[in-house]
Amino acid sequence: MSWRDKLYEIIFEADTPEGKAFDITLLWAIVFSVLAVMLESVPHIQARYGNILKAIEWGFTVIFTVEYLARIIAVRYPGRYIFSFLGMIDLIALLPSYLSLFFLGSQYFLVIRTVRLLRIFRIFKLSRFLGEADTLSRALQASRHKIIVFLGVVLSIVMISGTLMYLVEGPENGFTSIPISIYWAIVTLTTVGYGDISPQTALGQTLASFIMIMGYGIIAVPTGIVTSELSRANARKASTQTCPTCLLQDHETDAIYCKHCGTML
Repeated sequence: MSWRDKLYEIIFEADTPEGKAFDITLLWAIVFSVLAVMLESVPHIQARYGNILKAIEWGFTVIFTVEYLARIIAVRYPGRYIFSFLGMIDLIALLPSYLSLFFLGSQYFLVIRTVRLLRIFRIFKLSRFLGEADTLSRALQASRHKIIVFLGVVLSIVMISGTLMYLVEGPENGFTSIPISIYWAIVTLTTVGYGDISPQTALGQTLASFIMIMGYGIIAVPTGIVTSELSRANARKASTQTCPTCLLQDHETDAIYCKHCGTML
């Protein structure tokens, strides 16, 4: 096995002791780097330990930069990794530190690194969770057209309700424009109820009552749609194997070849 293949096995596979150790170490580094950024935003901690936290932050940035470059070197086709979902996440997680050299405050976007913690599902072979995630993903895809239609109906309802409330209440009661009234309709229909705007007239309160009651029924609709599709979806097992050519990870546990490009796993 060449050094490049060994590097690939350590970085991209979680089936070996070295690969698992590498990924667990990476996860802890992500956790501590995000924690350092959060602590730096606390004024009294920043005033006392600001320089130390900044040094720690840059230390982790150097580590993640080396790791990102190592991933590019390890894969057969670097472009596929760079433009893959995880590849883009890895790159975006690095950019805030370097952007902070030119734009003050951008380092706080380093909390994006928490998205990389999704790798934990592959590292600890939580195939059950991977299978459930795959089931949920397929259910959402299958119900997307129904959800789009549902959102279109909701949008129409809030536009009509907001316009009516604007006509009924008017600017003197806080409904200064149709967009503001539509905002109130969205807050009311979703049962959030901030209370910053409220109808004062009897007719307005009656209309608001109908919208509130309607909100309870509307909330149940997307839940029923997704639940129906979930009942139809068939869960299947997933492995931690990553294709060295196309970087696809979603393989059956007994797969020998990649189902996407045919490369031996």
